[in-house]
This record gives sequence, structure tokens and C-alpha cells, in this order.
Amino acid sequence: MVPRSGRDVKFLDGPFARCYTETSAPFVSPTMPFGQEGPMAIGMASPLRGRLLVGQSGGPTVVINSSLVGIIHEALGYPEIEGIYGMRNGILGALHEDFLDLGRESPAVIEGLRYTPSAALGTSRHRLKPEEYERVLQVFRAHNIRFFCYIGGNDSMDTARRLEQLAKEAGYELRVMGVPKTVDNDLTHTDHCPGYGSAARFVALMMRDTGLDTIAGAFSTPVKIVEIMGRHAGWLTAAAALAKEGDEEAPPDLIYVPERPFSIARFLEDVREVCKERGRCVVALSEGVRDEQGNFVAALSTATDAFGHRQLGGASVYLSQLVNDELGLKSRFEKPDTIQRSMMICASPVDLNEAYMVGRMAVHHMMRGVSGKMVTLERAPGPAYYCTTGLVELEAVAEAERLLPPEYLDERGHPTKAFLDYALPLIGGHLPPYTHLKGYPVPRLLGG
Repeated sequence: MVPRSGRDVKFLDGPFARCYTETSAPFVSPTMPFGQEGPMAIGMASPLRGRLLVGQSGGPTVVINSSLVGIIHEALGYPEIEGIYGMRNGILGALHEDFLDLGRESPAVIEGLRYTPSAALGTSRHRLKPEEYERVLQVFRAHNIRFFCYIGGNDSMDTARRLEQLAKEAGYELRVMGVPKTVDNDLTHTDHCPGYGSAARFVALMMRDTGLDTIAGAFSTPVKIVEIMGRHAGWLTAAAALAKEGDEEAPPDLIYVPERPFSIARFLEDVREVCKERGRCVVALSEGVRDEQGNFVAALSTATDAFGHRQLGGASVYLSQLVNDELGLKSRFEKPDTIQRSMMICASPVDLNEAYMVGRMAVHHMMRGVSGKMVTLERAPGPAYYCTTGLVELEAVAEAERLLPPEYLDERGHPTKAFLDYALPLIGGHLPPYTHLKGYPVPRLLGG
């Protein structure tokens, strides 16, 4: 897929203004006003009748509730759907028969969820045991669940696939659709994942602002290491480069992703050189960086507490101490952790709209006989950003992982222009501009 620039992204006024481009508009149902209930397209509805069940799985995001609302809005337009249930805490809700009747919620509450972070239904990372699948299917039968939407990442898609397969073997008609969600952006067969754009925007804003903070106090603490989510894939850490806005001298000065082996000796030399040249060094570091032997850097620390117990921190903790000890430079570390995925104030309007769109499309296809698929996002060619949806087999996505491709990293392991062109429209376009002093010095009147 040829990456597209974000330069043509435009906004309307408002705290969560929707994103427009020269060739696109926000997702609008062909048959109903935007944001209203109803089927998305005119077509023959399915004769299958029953209840729809939806669940949220894995790490919450800023926009996962927007996908939930899309599912609810679309489902309300089909008389064949006799009820809309939400399972609490992911697949555990189905296992323990713990459902919520979403159809009883007011329209205002449902609409408000579009701009509410975290997972409204609760979530979990439970992996069903073989015998538990049978129990889930029993619960589905008891409640006449015929339509199942699961919002999550690759493990969730695997769970959905297995449930559909079991239902087929048991002769129980069940339609299953996967709705993508992950801030890691590591799902295959989709241009990007809902949740990534907003988390990437947070990372870009955070790195720019903490970079300015470091510059201001560089006389006392010249080094700052920020640890960013991404155990195996560096998509979020790479988004730190968006903070530079084309200025190579701007923070972050160094970026390290898991796709490239991490050399501690090279890291220390990099920090030394940047501090010598710029008087400070701001580092964006993926939590999952590994050394040349494949060991997680986060596991290399030998620090102990007063009782001699090993202290477990993160890669940033360990490397910050090394900078202090080996280079004699005072260093701070930052670990924003789950804050990266939960700040609605940093939500990308593009991300919000696309999350809603994939939710509606899941029901749209399901009510036309489609099952065993995940909705994908497909970037259209052209100078302005525009995204449509597609479908992929759950089996193709389940337990697979997409890393940063080689063309998105230069010889240093820093993000290339190709990556910046890919990611910029996903965060909603350029960051708000800042102003800097020109710095006109006043001549000294006293010697010394």
C-alpha cells in the first residue's frame, strides 16, 4: 500500500471535530443520518433471527467504545436482531453468563460512549480452555445468541474463529465477526488498527512536550528516556518521530524500536554524542528492545533492594541508571504505560470515526450472511487520506503479528519519511503549532 500524506487533512471546529479530506468525508450511512440507528445500506436482510452479543477484549483504548456504539447503532436497524447484549469482561462474560442488556440504555448514553475512553463493558485477556468453548456455546444457545461481534486484537480473533468453528461442528447457526482494535497496530491484513491513531497522537504530543521540558532544564538533567508501549512491534515508538514535525534538531533525538537489535554500548555512545552536540538527549525507547543475543533489556538490571531482592523495572529504568553511572550524566526516565492508550483529550478524530465505521460494517456484513471475517481498513490511493473497509478471514489474522516493515526504518533504526507519511493522517494531521523565542541577547555591562 502506498503511504499517503496527512497534509490535506482538514477539521471542523469542536473538541472532537470530525476529519475531512479533499476527497473524503466522515463515514455516513447511505440510508440514515450520520450517527443515527439503521442499516447502512439497502439490501436483503438475513432470515436468521436471534440476539446479538458484543464483547471487548484486551487492552482498552480511547476508541474501542466508538466501535461498540457503531455495532449498536447498526444493529438497532434490523428487526431480525431481537436484542443487543454486551458481555462483561470480554469472553469471561460469556463463560459466566454475565451479560448486559444494551438495548435498554438511552440513546444519549450510547452516543456519549463514542467520546468516552476505556472499555465500557470491561475487558479481559482470558484464553479459553478447550472445555470452556463448549460452555460458551451452551450459554449462546440458552440466550439464542445468533450474532457475535468481538472487538479486540489477534488473540481475540483466534477466540472468535474457534467459536465459529465449534458452532458449525455442533450444527448451531452462529455468525461471527471480528472488529479490530489495538494500540500496537500489529494486526495483519489491515492498513492500520483502530486505537493506534489516538495512542500515536498521545506519543507524539508527549514526546514534543517532554522534549521541551528537558531542553529547559538541560543544565541540570540533560538526558530523558521515555519508555513507550510495544513489546514486539515498534509502531507506537516510531510515532515519536511525528513530534519532530520535520525539524531534525527537535526532540526526540534518539529512537529505538524492537525491530532492530539494541546495543547498550552503541546506545551510550549515541547519548554521549547527542549531549555533546545539543546539550541534551531525549530518547524514545520501546519497552520491548532486545540486545544482540535476544534478551529483553528490561530484564538485564541487577539492581537489588535493601534485602538483596532483585528490583524489576523497565528498560528505561535500567538504561537511565547506566547513563548516570557510565557517562556521568544526570538522567530521568518516564514510563507513561497505560496512560498512552487512555487519554481522550488526545483522541484522533480520524481514529474515532474509523472505529465507529468498522463497528457498523461488522453488523452490516453479518446481516448479509457473512461470518468468520474481520473488518479491515484499506487506504485508498491518492494525495489526500481516505480509508474504506474490507474483509479478511479470521484465520489469517489470528495469532499473527505485523512488525514495522524495513522501508519504515533507516540505517539508524529511526523512522523514515515513508513512515511519517503513513502515520500523520492517522493522528489527525499536524500537531498544534508552538512558538519559540528568537533569543535576542542583551549585551553584558559588567565584566566577569
